[in-house]
Amino acid sequence: MTSEQTKPRRGRPPKIGREHADTRQALIRSGTAILTEQGFAASGLDAILKQAGVPKGSFYYYFASKEAFGQAILENYASFFAHKLDKCLLDENLPALQRISAFVEDATRGMAKYAFTRGCLVGNLGQEVACLPGDYRQQLKTILHSWEQRMSQCLQLAQRQGTLSPQADCDALAGYFWAGWEGAVMRAKLNANADPLANFIRHFLAGLPQ
Repeated sequence: MTSEQTKPRRGRPPKIGREHADTRQALIRSGTAILTEQGFAASGLDAILKQAGVPKGSFYYYFASKEAFGQAILENYASFFAHKLDKCLLDENLPALQRISAFVEDATRGMAKYAFTRGCLVGNLGQEVACLPGDYRQQLKTILHSWEQRMSQCLQLAQRQGTLSPQADCDALAGYFWAGWEGAVMRAKLNANADPLANFIRHFLAGLPQ
């Protein structure tokens, strides 16, 4: 985030309880939207506060620092994305490999909803990791590892269902999926269309050992 000053101002402190929780979540939602569009370095705190409708002087009531704010955004995004993954990859109404396609279709609709202006927060921050506070690196690695575990478990189910070779290395394939997916998301954002996402999943599935 840009180094805009955010000194506390005098005035009535925010109410606690539900209002506190709601305002904190409004800040996180606003921060998520802007960071997924602009990345960390280019995102200004002033714009986030303005979008959330929160006075600049109140920021430190909700977060100890900009670093803590960014980590809260990342934690919230990870929880949201894990829920979306589980909704698709644990869908017992679909065969395992179709669940992966369902995730891609759902994510594609999500990007299209915002005209492909928003990418993946984890992917965005991963590209900026050298410029981020040190704790972010491990947080990003932990999140990606949890995504890889979910994908690996889905691929292992495909093995049990007979649609993936028993000799396939599911952990390696899961890592390959996320590396390719993040690149496809970045390209979809650049192209402002879904073609890179469709191209990626088509070739990923076609290349799986039978």
